[in-house]
Amino acid sequence: MTRLPAATACLLTLLAGSACRPGHRGASASADGAEVGLREAHLAAVLARPDSGAARDAPVARWLLRGDLKEISGLALTTDGRLFAHGDERGQVSEIDYRHGVVVKRFVLGSKGVHADFEGIAVAGDVMFLLSSNGKLYEFQEGADGAQIEYIVHDTRLGHECEFEGVAYDPKLNALLLACKRVRTEGPLQDSLLIYRWQLPSGIGSRPSRLTVPLTQVIGSNKWKGLHPSDITVDPVSGNYVLVSAEERALVEITPAGVVVFSRPLPASLEHTEGVAITRDSILLLSDEAGQKPAAISLYRWH
Repeated sequence: MTRLPAATACLLTLLAGSACRPGHRGASASADGAEVGLREAHLAAVLARPDSGAARDAPVARWLLRGDLKEISGLALTTDGRLFAHGDERGQVSEIDYRHGVVVKRFVLGSKGVHADFEGIAVAGDVMFLLSSNGKLYEFQEGADGAQIEYIVHDTRLGHECEFEGVAYDPKLNALLLACKRVRTEGPLQDSLLIYRWQLPSGIGSRPSRLTVPLTQVIGSNKWKGLHPSDITVDPVSGNYVLVSAEERALVEITPAGVVVFSRPLPASLEHTEGVAITRDSILLLSDEAGQKPAAISLYRWH
């Protein structure tokens, strides 16, 4: 098996029983060869078991993160199934092998990294986007490990309407989905889940369309006071939109037409969920920022 980079972050699987000591380079570098093989075999065995539904809130694996991923803020999958994540305040992107629990590479936007309130990442074909809370989209190409990548900034001019936190790509519409965390304008939108659809290739010159869903329908029987999305993704099988909210500890699925499929609490073990992605083989990936617990990416069965 190819040796993983020595700079690979120290990640931990809670279910396979293998651990690494923070700050110990030898432990980090040991996450290759036989160890990685054991992790892959363990995950495959867990996923192969019949799903009774009784352990819906139990992760099949959990990788603890450290260092520059402690404020992990968004997740996105490429068309070939690779996972990318980013931090909160610097334009650094990391590729994470979610099946083995290792960081494959890191690259930055600009010569020293761009500083902004980054809240989401999306992949549209061979193009990547980072979204800042004020509605600016940073467009760039995937980079090699350690690369400094050129980028283009698109101002959606929606920052005065929404504080954004979460972006995803809808391939059927060829559009980016911008999830509004907080509506900044007065009126009926205050009582709705609001998602803007920003048409590609650039969205410039046209007003993004809006998807609104009454919060009463989204909340349903839950005791939430509202819903403040922290990330959004598209189910690659159904095409439905799946959102998470760290504030309400919520997991919501809606159709592209705005029909609520379900809304329920996130697993109790999650502390501050900031990112969501769904693989083609039905694994739900959820990322938590560091707080009382270390930052982590947790893997769950997806229906």
